[in-house]
Amino acid sequence: MLFVKFILAMLPIIWLIIALSGLKMAGHKACLIALVLTIVLAVGYWKLNFIWTMSAALEGVLNALWPICLVIVAALFTYNLALKTGAMELIKRMLASVSTDKRVLALIIGWGFGNFMEGMAGFGTAVAIPASMLVGIGLNPMSAVVGCLVVNSTPTAFGSVGVPTVTLASVTGLDVLSLSGSVALIQCILTFISPFLMVCICGKGIKALKGMIPTTLIASLSFVIPWFIAANVIGPELPDVIGSICSMLCIIVAAKIFNKNPDKEYMIEVSDKEEKDITLNEGLKAWSPFILIFILLMVTSTLCPPIHNLIAGIKSEIVVYAGKAGNTLSFSWINTPGIMIFIAAIIGGFIQRAKVSEMVQVLVETIKKYWKTIVTICAVMAIAKIMGYSGMISDIASLLVVVTGSFYPLFAPLIGGIGAFVTGSGTSTCVLFGGLQTETAKTLGLNPSWMAAANVMGAGIGKMVCPQGIAIGAGAISAVGSESKILSAVFKYFLLYIIIAGIICYVGSMMGL
Repeated sequence: MLFVKFILAMLPIIWLIIALSGLKMAGHKACLIALVLTIVLAVGYWKLNFIWTMSAALEGVLNALWPICLVIVAALFTYNLALKTGAMELIKRMLASVSTDKRVLALIIGWGFGNFMEGMAGFGTAVAIPASMLVGIGLNPMSAVVGCLVVNSTPTAFGSVGVPTVTLASVTGLDVLSLSGSVALIQCILTFISPFLMVCICGKGIKALKGMIPTTLIASLSFVIPWFIAANVIGPELPDVIGSICSMLCIIVAAKIFNKNPDKEYMIEVSDKEEKDITLNEGLKAWSPFILIFILLMVTSTLCPPIHNLIAGIKSEIVVYAGKAGNTLSFSWINTPGIMIFIAAIIGGFIQRAKVSEMVQVLVETIKKYWKTIVTICAVMAIAKIMGYSGMISDIASLLVVVTGSFYPLFAPLIGGIGAFVTGSGTSTCVLFGGLQTETAKTLGLNPSWMAAANVMGAGIGKMVCPQGIAIGAGAISAVGSESKILSAVFKYFLLYIIIAGIICYVGSMMGL
């Protein structure tokens, strides 16, 4: 009976794997079909009242729209507006003018700026933008995209201003600050080694570390230390942003000290003219939306109690689920990252002399371009809520506990990795499997926060090999059709990370973390 329940409960997930990987179906279509299948199973087999089922789906949709989709649209609007005004081109030139050593540039752009973009926008921008920039300044296209896919695995948990971890906390009912600390702790080792792999990948071998160890070590520590502190003190919204800013500044200083005269093998041509053309005023204008996002998120966080407490109460709370023990949804109308990002983007747009009509046009085009993604996230959130309230997730967890027993933590990151391969999203993976991981943890007597952190860690790793991410990378380097080649190149790093992640998760669970 337990096995039958497991198979039936897994059907929506199995369908997603088949539809997305085998049938190559569009994500929004596959997820809508999976939602219908979940509703049928919840009502027909698990005997969840139809009204209760539909209210669970509505709770999921509302939770998806605010704040998850709000943040995604706001972040992408900011990036697209920067493209429209030409600010992104100036940012690219400023970063590329720092050094003629492609290994240093790989760290600044692929690691530092890539993590910054993940923290601000996420959603593929952390691969697409740095990879295209690296190719534009002379790096090997395949090395650039593989390096960006690898290093983008660890900042995913705190990407899009912390959406994956915030969503995970919402789905599991865990305290968001406590969960944020667990996520940072479980990912420390992988985050630390990522820039070293970036140098090896872009330098085509471990020999590329020669003369680069001091700079790479500084790049790693200057990100990991503030990133870890921010995750534990502030929460999941700013670790990537704070860590990446610190790291980029430290890399620039370290490169001036340790990499003044790079080997010819690693040198690229950078025009001196481009560097002189950009004044300080122009640079500040180009960076203004991102600077404002950072400032607004900081002053409205718990680090600034007067402002935070003033606007934190401007919210609505409602119980949507019609059944017993429904979750209370909270809608913060001002003090939410999406609103802060929109405000910063609009002010930044005015600073860059963008017209109101241009901003409206960019916003409309952004929504038009990503409406399918919004539908996908809403459908996945609805599926997760129905599976949670009906008991489907509990039944999946029950069998996994029986099969894996005390060794379950070894496989927890892999489950997250599979979810990311299927959905292409750390957020969707947290929605799909967050409840499963915490339910299993409770059954095994493990720390639910640690197992939930393992899920989001696996989700970031899975994004290395997800079809959507690889397609974004191929497009970024103008190599559409080379997806299988990119997958082959990155798969060994996926295996390395997922094995290390499993060991970390298991050892940590045995230590009671």
